[in-house]
Amino acid sequence: MRDVKRRVFPESFKREAVDRVASSGLSAGAVARELGLHETVLRRWMSQFSPAQATGTPWRPSTQAAAPSPSDLAADNARLRRENERLRMERDILKKAALIFGAASR
Repeated sequence: MRDVKRRVFPESFKREAVDRVASSGLSAGAVARELGLHETVLRRWMSQFSPAQATGTPWRPSTQAAAPSPSDLAADNARLRRENERLRMERDILKKAALIFGAASR
């Protein structure tokens, strides 16, 4: 039988690890690898020290990007409309060129 020593981590380290998962956008597995931990250990700490623990609601780190502002959406929409118009003009020019060169080869 092996004599295995359990590593003991201070509570502050555990909380910092859980905060790293929540703030970095990295998965629990990636953070666990960075810290030299097993993912299961970090997940246990996450359930133990989660901010929602006091309220009883399940806690998940936010992985969604913030929604773009309305002005960003409007600018992007205008850019796409200009690009769409330019592409339509190019298409029409190519259609006309194909007709001209097609008639000339006959």
